[in-house]
Amino acid sequence: MRLGLIILASLALAGCAKGPFSQTSQAVPTAETPAQPAQDGAIRPQSRPSEISVAPAPPKNARTAEQFDTTTASERQEAAAVPTATSERALGETIASLGDVSKPGFWLETPLVSEPTQGRVLFPGSGKSAQVDLIPIEGPATAGSRISLAAMRLIEAPLTDLPTLKVFAGG
Repeated sequence: MRLGLIILASLALAGCAKGPFSQTSQAVPTAETPAQPAQDGAIRPQSRPSEISVAPAPPKNARTAEQFDTTTASERQEAAAVPTATSERALGETIASLGDVSKPGFWLETPLVSEPTQGRVLFPGSGKSAQVDLIPIEGPATAGSRISLAAMRLIEAPLTDLPTLKVFAGG
């Protein structure tokens, strides 16, 4: 089991390297990289900081899923809370793979959104859901998505599978 997790983590980290087959995407402004003015001189609005993804980065020597998942029990409880607002809207289904295990928090990189937003993913296999940051990636809506380790563990999706998830925005 441990050997499988180590191999999975190694493959996930290797997939993050820039290479001839890596996709290029626009960088999303963060606290460390402030937004740049648009070409025409206008300043574009920035998204509000995430309230869910506050977990620290995993340690450099992390080797297990528990070491890579740096979220606290209270953060997992908050992310597992089902939203009470009825303003939630279904975006569709996506097949998700495990994303960058060194990127902490609860998030889903998906082509189902065109701008960063708050949302929720539901794994029908367990019936569990997690509130996540929905992060846009390029590609058709039918393309796959990448989900954080913390979110995948919270919804009890098998880490080595490609689960089909229901994705919702708002809430």
